Amino acid sequence: MKYATIKGVGKPVPRILFGTATQTFLDGEDRSDFLDEIFAEGITAFDTARHYGRAEEVLGRWLKSRGNRDKVVILSKGGHPTLLKMHRIREKDIRRDIAASFEALGTDYIDLYLLHRDDPRRPVDEPVEVLNALHAEGKIGAFGGSNWTHTRIEEANEYAYRKNLLPFTASSPYFGLADMKGDPFLNGAVSISGPGKAEARAWYKQTGMPVIAFSALGRGFFSGNVHKPSDMKSWWRRGFATKENFERLARARKVAAERGCSVAQVALAWLLQQDLNGFAVVSASSIENIRDDIAALGLRLEERELNYLDLRD
Repeated sequence: MKYATIKGVGKPVPRILFGTATQTFLDGEDRSDFLDEIFAEGITAFDTARHYGRAEEVLGRWLKSRGNRDKVVILSKGGHPTLLKMHRIREKDIRRDIAASFEALGTDYIDLYLLHRDDPRRPVDEPVEVLNALHAEGKIGAFGGSNWTHTRIEEANEYAYRKNLLPFTASSPYFGLADMKGDPFLNGAVSISGPGKAEARAWYKQTGMPVIAFSALGRGFFSGNVHKPSDMKSWWRRGFATKENFERLARARKVAAERGCSVAQVALAWLLQQDLNGFAVVSASSIENIRDDIAALGLRLEERELNYLDLRD
């Protein structure tokens, strides 16, 4: 495993995080043995959220039974839209969500806390102020945004600097080899992939802000099991089922065959070799797939392969 630092997080953060937005975690099934295996492989950071069904409970039970909270980086998120309320970045919403996360996780501290969605109609002062207050109260370490545009993060940080407050130090947009052409969730997903998002990537490169890429493998698009749009769930087709993405997939298969590795390894290696401070969130369902993903850290693609995969030649 390879590790890096994120300002405000007091532990090394692996370049690959395990994401708990999978059905067994959402349903609250006991995954303790699986989490043991993931942890043993060096993945010590876990991405979860208040919105992920009972995933925080599953993770919390494991932490309690193993007594390893001090060795684990918890990334959790709050402020996700509900059926009754589309925008939830007011103080009362953030505090309600983090209190529920503490109860589910069985902890009183979250290493990295992200606001799951933004409300571009509102000024940034309230969320920046409340996140700073939670940090001062010892409830969170670093903080930032998930599915926030780089311009809104910049706006939030400019406000923080003017007020001598702590800024956002991490961001979790969609980023990967596949280009998200539409919002699969229909509630504000933000992507920095593809030719149309060059400005966003340039900002991340210039600032060095960590990019914690969710759905790093296109939610199974690069699993090796997708060959046509009907192989994808309908909501994910909405974002990824394009001619260009299937061409990227075909090229990833070709590179994988030449390299003697998996399609998933090629896609992850591409992501982690971009000129960004990148981290990948993966949600494999077996330890064999997790090990396959980790092996991507040792795969060095040539520049011509990177360009070829992204349709730049």
